[in-house]
Amino acid sequence: MSTPSTIILYGIPNCDTVKKARAWLTEQGLAYQFHDFKKQGVPADRLPAWMAAVGWEKLLNRQGTSWRRLDAAVQAGVQDAASAAALMCEQPSVIKRPVVEWNGQPTGRVTVGFKADVWNELAAADSKT
Repeated sequence: MSTPSTIILYGIPNCDTVKKARAWLTEQGLAYQFHDFKKQGVPADRLPAWMAAVGWEKLLNRQGTSWRRLDAAVQAGVQDAASAAALMCEQPSVIKRPVVEWNGQPTGRVTVGFKADVWNELAAADSKT
């Protein structure tokens, strides 16, 4: 049996989707590290790689409560990757969760959100490496 890759899950502990994702990882017997955006902040060195991997538009959760609570001028100010990154660092709750680095590196596989079928494929691929 091979050693599984390091999985790092970024999110907020009370987020329902993060709870589901953490439960799924535990049920699958997959070890992971949890990075709490509220306590540890957004890792500024990782954010550019996430945006390169999935796109800033996907990473910024415009459907969530945190986005809707923002002032209209703040929302309108998010026009590009730089302005989105600044907002995500300042207000981590606007990041779609969870963000997962499947090999513990932002240059590897990065996913945003939780979809069990996609995660099954990623976990299966990781177990073969």
